[in-house]
Amino acid sequence: MRRIKVKVKPNAKREEIKEIEKDYLEVRTTVVPEKGKANKRVIEILSKYFKIPKSRIRLVRGETSREKIFELEE
Repeated sequence: MRRIKVKVKPNAKREEIKEIEKDYLEVRTTVVPEKGKANKRVIEILSKYFKIPKSRIRLVRGETSREKIFELEE
């Protein structure tokens, strides 16, 4: 298990991941932050970035906040 901190920037012009420090990322997504849509998209982006299935990524804390903590099963 590995925990990472993610700062989410929803409604961005383009999607990208920036590594701020080890286990702290900034994720920009084009999806609007309503009804958990942005959280789902962030999980998809993290899945591609870490090359692990979406089912192995879980949002632990920060469902409605921009600062989130995700748990990765590697």
